Amino acid sequence: MTAIALPAPSALLLIDLQRAIDHPDWGVRNNPHAETRMQALLTRWRQRGWPVIHVRHDSLEAGSHYRPGQPGHAFKAGFEPQADELVIAKHTNNAFVGTNLEQRLRRAGLHSLVVLGVITNNSIEATVRMAGNLGFRVQLPADGCFTFNRRDWNGVEHSADEVHAMSLANLDGEYCSVTDCATLLAALGQ
Repeated sequence: MTAIALPAPSALLLIDLQRAIDHPDWGVRNNPHAETRMQALLTRWRQRGWPVIHVRHDSLEAGSHYRPGQPGHAFKAGFEPQADELVIAKHTNNAFVGTNLEQRLRRAGLHSLVVLGVITNNSIEATVRMAGNLGFRVQLPADGCFTFNRRDWNGVEHSADEVHAMSLANLDGEYCSVTDCATLLAALGQ
């Protein structure tokens, strides 16, 4: 990966890092060390005092593990918001739709985002596409998000790694810059 410079401050956007994502219904996932890498970035962000925004999925679907009142609705251990960190509740796969996220970012003068979380080909892709279309500069670490095996329209099963790679390919260059957590940590320095 090429070295990058992050504008100070950049916002860290954590998408759907809730217990629901650990339910076995999802199937086989990729990036088994994603949470460790995301926590390293979250720790560095907090040390710098840069803005951290937690996007919480409040599903309206009765059977969803992400529905409020379900155990899966809670944030994953290690990703609980601190008192000074913004929490944005969303009802769709896009953190900008039906929320005030764009207005909050613009009011705060934040034009640079680093996006972490789940699911690469769902909420991550939808949110990153919108952020790019709205003119935000987005960094997306490939090892700071993950997805699951998926069957395509023709019934062919694709591994989580394949689904992840295709989603990143759809985004890189047009909507964001795909990078990795180590490159971002290096850009943040000590």
